[in-house]
Amino acid sequence: MSQGAQRLRAAYVALDHDQRFAGGAAIGLLLAMFLPWYEKNVIVAGTRSFASDSISAFGAVSFVEAAIFLVAAGVIVLLLARAEKRAFHLPGGDGTVIFAAGLWATALIFYRVFDRPDVSGQGGSVGIQWGFFVAFLTAGALAVAGQRIRAADRPEPRLPAAEPNPDHPPGPDEPTGATEVVPRAARASSSSEPDGRRPPRSRAVTREDARQLTFDDPSDEPPLRPGEIPRARDGGR
Repeated sequence: MSQGAQRLRAAYVALDHDQRFAGGAAIGLLLAMFLPWYEKNVIVAGTRSFASDSISAFGAVSFVEAAIFLVAAGVIVLLLARAEKRAFHLPGGDGTVIFAAGLWATALIFYRVFDRPDVSGQGGSVGIQWGFFVAFLTAGALAVAGQRIRAADRPEPRLPAAEPNPDHPPGPDEPTGATEVVPRAARASSSSEPDGRRPPRSRAVTREDARQLTFDDPSDEPPLRPGEIPRARDGGR
C-alpha cells in the first residue's frame, strides 16, 4: 500500500461519523463537477436540425465553478488536517465553517440556473443536465454535515504553548518559562528590613559554645578529698 493510501486510511479511521459524512459530501461535490452539467444545442449550418453536446462544470469554468471547486477542496483539506490532529482554530469552529461552505456552494449552484454559460452559434441554447442536480444535492448534504458537526460541539485540538520571543522580553506580569537566578546579595537585601538592617537570625549552638558553658560555682577552694565533708559557705551561715 502506498504512503498516500495509508494516510487516507488513517484519516478515515481518525474521523468520527459526522466528519466522514462531511468528507463524503465534499468528495461527492468535487466528483459531480466532472458530470454533465449543461447541454448545448445549436442549429447545424444549412439544416434545420439541432446538434447537442454535454458540458461539465470544467467545460464552462467561471467564478461560480471555481468557487465551488475551492469549497469542496477546502473542506477536504480541513478534515485531513483534523484527522492528523493539527492544532488550529477557525472562527465559529469547524462545524460552522463547513455549514457556511455548504450553503455557499448551494447558493452558487442555484444561481447558475439563471446565469448559464454563453453559447456561440445560430440558435444556440443551454439546458441543465442531471449532473447539475447531483452537485446541488451534494452541496446541500455538505451543509447538513456541517450543521451536525456544529451541534455536536466537539473540542478542537489544543493550540501549542506560545514560545518566548527572544527579540521581545516578557513584561513584569508575563511568565518567562525559566527559573530566575537571584544573586546572594540581592536575596540578602530583599530579606532586610525597610531601614536597611537585617533581621536577627537564630544561630545553632556550636561545640565551642558548649565548652564555654559550665554549671559549677567558680571557687578558689581545692577539690575535696575522698571522705571529706565540704564546709559551709558564708552565704549559708
